[in-house]
Amino acid sequence: MFESKSKPVISSKAFTNRILYWVLVTCILVAISLFVGVLGYHYFENMPWIDALLNASMILGGMGQVSVLNTEAGKIFASLYALYSGFFLVICGGLLLAPIFHRLLHKFHSER
Repeated sequence: MFESKSKPVISSKAFTNRILYWVLVTCILVAISLFVGVLGYHYFENMPWIDALLNASMILGGMGQVSVLNTEAGKIFASLYALYSGFFLVICGGLLLAPIFHRLLHKFHSER
């Protein structure tokens, strides 16, 4: 996916396209994760769709739970989803920053 140090640094246009690609991949992953969270809250806590969306969005965004959870299954789901969301936040940051760090390192270590 990324060029090796023996290759020249890619053009600004190609770099912009690479950034946009990783932004798109990250957005798709966020949408899938949000969808799973909404389904989980709706199924395990019998929340209306809009409340499930709010809770999943807040957890995925790192803000925290909004509604009081009533079922044990809902509490277990929420705790697992919160742990997943914490790791997911770090992964998304890595996906978005990897092309930038690669370009910087490539400029410093390029053989050409």
